Amino acid sequence: MTTDITRTTNIINEQKALIDGVRQEVNKVLVGQERLLDRMLIALISNGHILLEGVPGLAKTTAVKTMAQALGLKFQRISFTPDLLPADVIGTMIYNPREGTFTPRLGPIFTNLLLADEINRAPAKVQSALLEAMQEHQVTIGNQTYPLPEPFMVMATQNPLEQEGTYPLPEAQIDRFMLKCRVDYPSKDDERRIMNRFSRKTDIKVSPVMSAEQILAIRDILDQVYCDEKVADYILDIVFATRKPADYKLDLAHFIQYGGSPRASLFLNIAARANALLHGRAYATPQDIKEIAYDVLRHRLILTYEAEAENMKSEDIIAKILNEIPVP
Repeated sequence: MTTDITRTTNIINEQKALIDGVRQEVNKVLVGQERLLDRMLIALISNGHILLEGVPGLAKTTAVKTMAQALGLKFQRISFTPDLLPADVIGTMIYNPREGTFTPRLGPIFTNLLLADEINRAPAKVQSALLEAMQEHQVTIGNQTYPLPEPFMVMATQNPLEQEGTYPLPEAQIDRFMLKCRVDYPSKDDERRIMNRFSRKTDIKVSPVMSAEQILAIRDILDQVYCDEKVADYILDIVFATRKPADYKLDLAHFIQYGGSPRASLFLNIAARANALLHGRAYATPQDIKEIAYDVLRHRLILTYEAEAENMKSEDIIAKILNEIPVP
């Protein structure tokens, strides 16, 4: 096993220059959002998707567009509105009266990085069309199924303000997002850097430093990152503590209506190994679990009215669980 870890570590180190190059290119434009960049990279190499929540103006769109440029990938943005139709996302069949045939017109979902801007402003049938494509990596138009390009990642945003007239994602659908990240305001120093860098007309060139083939190769390397049985048990303890907190001597049952699904355990394992890979390690540690736990679990915990009444958020529940569950 030690030999395998050493070999995988050497392979990871060979890819480190590529990952560092992506960081360097994105940071030409993105200021003070290292955590967001890390989570985007984790989702990308884990074949997952991200749901972002933050007020307007925090560079969510800029982040994914810049990353697409640094990766040399195709980028599309869809602004979700109440009048959007599924065909506007996945495409439709167009009738040709001259030939009497239907031909497919593929929608903007046929891209590598898709920004679903304010996903909760579109009705459920549009959300379902997008989330089905996310799960299956394919789209059916008419009687023909079309595979989506690889890699394929959806970065959806939600605005916590102005909730009137929105269509919140059902719990069963929001669970398909690997990570939910909360994007906060930058620090004063970071905002000064933003102001100094972009208050005048600038022409910042972002060069592609990684290809789609290299991303898929890194995904293969991720499969070789080791997760010990004790670390796996730690993951299961955390997830099961969200379902049956009393079994772990946690007084949280009155706050949690439903705990994490099996996807929570699966994504904690994959995301922790991806986090280890980004840090140049070929094995996951409990610290990797702790670093990624909030982003994997916050949208998978359904809280009770009592929790809302006491202003208890999912992050507070996760913090209590991480503090109480013994670390292997």
